[in-house]
Amino acid sequence: VQLQASGGGLVQAGDSLRLSCAASGVTFSRWAMGWFRQAPGSEREFLATVSWTSGATYYADSVKGRFTISRDSAANTVWLQINSLKPEDTAVYYCAARQGIGASRPGLYDYWGQGTQVTVSS
Repeated sequence: VQLQASGGGLVQAGDSLRLSCAASGVTFSRWAMGWFRQAPGSEREFLATVSWTSGATYYADSVKGRFTISRDSAANTVWLQINSLKPEDTAVYYCAARQGIGASRPGLYDYWGQGTQVTVSS
């Protein structure tokens, strides 16, 4: 399984970004994809998860209303739309995959992308 995250960059506060995660190497039925982020000196933080099969989503309370996770099963791609970016959103953003239902604990994911840096200036 390979995951390739992209779409990060340097943006201004208030901007929006859409991060992409291209997945390959397995048939992803009955898998879940998650997005996490990690700021310097901080633990990896759960953001959102989506089921490949049903499209069901689950969000961390801290990002509800600003972040939207979605997937295109045919294209094997998952997106994370981030609106109204804030300086505290600055982090490396990672996508991850696991078999079964989504989860919020990083240790429950089997595969990780390389991360994409998001930097938000004030």
